[in-house]
Amino acid sequence: MSHHPLHLGVEEVASFNRQLSGESAETVIEWANDYFDHHMVVTSSFGDATLAHLAWSVSPLIEVVLLDTQFLFQETLAFARDIEHRSGGKLTIVQPEGISPDVELWKLDTDACCAIRKVAPLERLLEGRHAWMTGLRRDDSTTRATTQVIELDPFRDVIKINPIAAWTDADVASYKLRHGLPDNPLTSQGYASIGCWPCTRPVEPGADPRSGRWAGQDKTECGLHEPRVSRVSVTTR
Repeated sequence: MSHHPLHLGVEEVASFNRQLSGESAETVIEWANDYFDHHMVVTSSFGDATLAHLAWSVSPLIEVVLLDTQFLFQETLAFARDIEHRSGGKLTIVQPEGISPDVELWKLDTDACCAIRKVAPLERLLEGRHAWMTGLRRDDSTTRATTQVIELDPFRDVIKINPIAAWTDADVASYKLRHGLPDNPLTSQGYASIGCWPCTRPVEPGADPRSGRWAGQDKTECGLHEPRVSRVSVTTR
C-alpha cells in the first residue's frame, strides 16, 4: 500500500532513517519498494552499475531512469543498456523538452544548462511520485558527507531514499566483484565521476573523484541534489 509523503512528518522520516540506517541496502530498497510501490522512481547516472543492479535485484519492476541530457558519453548510454540486459530490469531514458541537442548552452552558462537538461526533466519525472531513490554516498564528496538514508526533500515534495549512503568505495568495489559487474568503460580512462562529456574530465589517481566535474569552476553539483532556492534562473548572458 502506498502512502503520500505529506503523511510522513519530519519526525516519522527521522524515525524511518534511524530504523533503516543500519540495515543493508537491499533491506532499504525492499522497504521502499513495499512502502511506495509504483510511486517511487530510481535515478542512476550509470557512472557505475551498483544502484541499478541493487534495485533490479530486489525487483525487476522497479523503475530505473537515466536522465539523458543529450550530452552523455556514448559509453555511458551503452553501459546503461548493458546493465539493463544483465539485470533483467527495464530502463527508462528521459530527455529534456524544448531544447535541441544542437544548443550548446554549457558554453554560456553551465548552471542554466544543468537546470534545463537535468533538473527540469527530474522535476517532471517526480510529478505525482512519492519517493525518489538515488545513489548518493557520503564518500562521494564533502558536500555529500551528511547524506541520510531516508530524507525529506521538501523542495520536491518527495521522500528521498539513499540506500548506499554509508557505502565506501571499497564497499562498491566489493559489491561489483561479488556480482561480476563491469565498470563504466570510461573508468579505466581516468574518469572517476562521470557526467556530460563537455564538462567532465579525467582526474589524477587519488584526487577528489568529483574534481573532474565542471573542472576549473566552483561548481560541484548539477542541482539535482540541492535546494531549488540555491539554483540560478535560466538565463543566457
